[in-house]
Amino acid sequence: MRSALVLALLLLVVGAVGAGGSYFTASSVGTWYAQLHKPAYTPPSWLFAPVWTLLYLFMAVAMWLVWRQEEAEEVAQVTPPQVMWVAQLVLNLGWSVIFFGLREPGLALVEVILLWSAVLATTFVFFQVSRSAGLLMAPYLLWLTFAAVLNFGIWYGN
Repeated sequence: MRSALVLALLLLVVGAVGAGGSYFTASSVGTWYAQLHKPAYTPPSWLFAPVWTLLYLFMAVAMWLVWRQEEAEEVAQVTPPQVMWVAQLVLNLGWSVIFFGLREPGLALVEVILLWSAVLATTFVFFQVSRSAGLLMAPYLLWLTFAAVLNFGIWYGN
């Protein structure tokens, strides 16, 4: 029962981050973002919500797998993988605030590089705790790689 509650809590946390990001995105996507020059490889707008939903689901399950492994090993304190997971979520939300809220693609490009680095480190640490958790973080890292390239293209083109 406790395991299911932790998973539910993690899903709520990533859902809150996603909702926060959506709040900032919604304020600009139909106006400012629509007017930007975007690279030819920009995906259609409808693709972002399902991709991010799946990625947030993977992030939550990955953290849950790490938590379960740490619980099995009777780790009773906050661990580096947990701190790293929270840090990358904060950076994740920060990108939406900077890119869509502040409408600063250049600053968002710097931030997405920091986010990418944090997710790479988190993925590496997760692999050490649970191979499955690390694998669940890999699509997120790949998507962020594409997002950074897209962010660069938007910054460069505007």
